[in-house]
Amino acid sequence: MVVASEAADLLRRIFDQLGCRDHGTFLRRLAAHHEALGYGPMATRPEKASRWKRGVRPDRYAEAAFADMVGVPIELARAMGWPHWLHLALIDDRVLLTAPWTPAGALAALEHLGRPVPMDRRAALFSGGVLAATLASWAAASPAGAVAASGRPQATARTADLIDTRLAALRLLDDEIGSGRTYGLARAERDMVTEVLRTHSYSEATGRRLFSAAAEATRICGWAAFDSGAIPEAERHYLGAARAAASAGDPVVQANILSFWAMARYSGGDTSGALDYVEEALSSATRTGSPRMIAMVHARASRAHAKAGDHNASRRAEEQAFAVYDRAGDPADEPACVYWVSKAELHSWAASNAADLNSPRRALAHYAAIPDAQQETAYDSAAYPRSRALRLTRQADAHLALRDVDAAVDAADQAVHTLGGVTSSRSTGILADLRGKLRTHRQVPLVRDFLDRTV
Repeated sequence: MVVASEAADLLRRIFDQLGCRDHGTFLRRLAAHHEALGYGPMATRPEKASRWKRGVRPDRYAEAAFADMVGVPIELARAMGWPHWLHLALIDDRVLLTAPWTPAGALAALEHLGRPVPMDRRAALFSGGVLAATLASWAAASPAGAVAASGRPQATARTADLIDTRLAALRLLDDEIGSGRTYGLARAERDMVTEVLRTHSYSEATGRRLFSAAAEATRICGWAAFDSGAIPEAERHYLGAARAAASAGDPVVQANILSFWAMARYSGGDTSGALDYVEEALSSATRTGSPRMIAMVHARASRAHAKAGDHNASRRAEEQAFAVYDRAGDPADEPACVYWVSKAELHSWAASNAADLNSPRRALAHYAAIPDAQQETAYDSAAYPRSRALRLTRQADAHLALRDVDAAVDAADQAVHTLGGVTSSRSTGILADLRGKLRTHRQVPLVRDFLDRTV
């Protein structure tokens, strides 16, 4: 089913790229190219394209003609297999997949992502083969060196400090106003850092910090796309971020990107791919020595296992996350990007796991533990309205699963009030799902009032 959906999506995007309004137009163009290459006539019946969209591989000569027509070497097409090689035919994906894993290749990928393209919520996730190749290439990449060019201005450690300060503010701004409004800001930050890398001279140390900042800005773009409901678009940003991170040689940014990418994979239904990324993220996180970073990666693993329905593996990963977090000290002593990781957040993840594993009572027990955990760290819930709204919505869902309709409506009411004007398609989508479940209880006056007030 995954291959079929990927094939259908990729073919649709290629038809659009070629300006083919339907299957027939595309097949006639391909048939002419097939014959021009000396392969003879090719049938153009509509069912041919329909089979390809279902994941059936074209015959040897049709595939060779197709690859040649869209500029993909047939050797690469056959090595990657159908329909995965179609990514190479797409202008939007080609640079991200084929640029070398070097600082120059990272810059090419960053500049490519800087081109104005609307978020695509319909695209398919990258295939497992693409993900495996990404991890292998990342491991073999060499970090950036110094760039000394006459006539170029010099980027210094102060330049990198100022950029890091801006990225820290952007992360906090996303917490308060939501991804819909910060996506454009994150893109602008990434483009600014890319321009500095392209036009300035810098030492090796500064260059690596600049690539690290470019990777983090791109990671924020990926998160904003994900939170806005465009998971495949998020993956494009994560792939670009991975290239910049490889040039940075920074285990903090590597672990952070991989952990967020893992969330995109399990949210898109690929729990196996998510766990592959978690494994790599854990390797990088361990090198950072940051308890919060390591706990966060274990928590991602627990979510992937829960999505896969593996109760025991999910609980083990949860326990590891809490155990590691108990060693955490002052947030100022840890990487800036994990400022948000807290015991309350771990309980929230554990509650979501319990809900996915059909254990609503255990979910509510974790939600009940959150206020005490927040008091331990002087947590300011007003600074994280999206997170609080998500928790309340999921808490309402757990109450509803236990047929406690009054408690479900109370939590849902708080969620709507808390979310306010924060832009987050993911949060509003989960809330919409809850409203759908509540409609089956519309005969209850409290439910009916809530539904009428929150249209």
